[in-house]
Amino acid sequence: MKMAKYTAKRIVLMFFTLFVISTICFVLIRILPRELPQDKNLAQVIAARWDALGYNEPLLVQFWIYLKNIFTEWDWGTSWYIQFREPAWDLLTGRLLPTVMVNFYSLLISIPVGILLGIYAAIKKNKWQDSLISTSVMIFVSVPSYVYAFLVQYFLYFKLGWLPLQVYSLADAGGSWFTWKMFYSMIAPILALSFGTIAGMCRFTRAELTETLTSDYMLLARTKGLTRAQATSRHALKNAMVPILPMIISQFIGILGGSFVIEKIFAIPGVGQLYLQSITLFDYDVFMVDCVFYVFIGLLAGIVVDLSYGFIDPRIRMGE
Repeated sequence: MKMAKYTAKRIVLMFFTLFVISTICFVLIRILPRELPQDKNLAQVIAARWDALGYNEPLLVQFWIYLKNIFTEWDWGTSWYIQFREPAWDLLTGRLLPTVMVNFYSLLISIPVGILLGIYAAIKKNKWQDSLISTSVMIFVSVPSYVYAFLVQYFLYFKLGWLPLQVYSLADAGGSWFTWKMFYSMIAPILALSFGTIAGMCRFTRAELTETLTSDYMLLARTKGLTRAQATSRHALKNAMVPILPMIISQFIGILGGSFVIEKIFAIPGVGQLYLQSITLFDYDVFMVDCVFYVFIGLLAGIVVDLSYGFIDPRIRMGE
């Protein structure tokens, strides 16, 4: 019962936080100057639409009209610059698939590799293998993902010619996101996104497993006759996974968010690039639906991670 109350409380707080942040974003984007296109006919159409939406009214009235359209008609506004007269919601959902695919492939590679490296480093604690992995992890964690993007492009495209410079368009890849040619063009951004995640998972796994291996119950397991490998696989790994699995869950939820810079560098027509375009072109409604989307994903990931602790280990119950 307490778990249900805690969940309900977190959901209410999530929507309250979402409302506050959305309000701040709305006010900040609407106070920016608006510019009409040079084409007079197009400028008249846009100006008339802006007037109908209350863009010339006080900010409070604009925000009320915006919320009313969302809750009554699921109308998140219209794009006027990125894709003329395209509904902002349709524009967002149309960009989700490439973002999810690139990040999903990246996680499929980076999570198991990172965990395995972390386990190996913990088992080889204070040996040269551990020192090598730990030093490499610190380097990879400290370097931003866009640096890896440039390095991948330089070595695998410019020097070796193994991979294309940017992700293929749908026309070049055979008209589908699920062709081998499209996957081949995504290898470069997948690698660029994987290095940092591998390093983060490795460091976290090593830290948790190292602490677990030095626990009293591990010494008890060894005195009962279990080998080091048996004690590690049966007891240490199981207990170390309690904080690691929620981190993996949050990573998979976060794939919807994507990566702004990586999508820009590799010309991925995803949500991240759409967000940057909306800021550059002052496309208000697209910017707002992107902001709400990113904030919602972040808040949802936090709730799921907190609740997952209790489901993974029954001894932990949030709110009890």
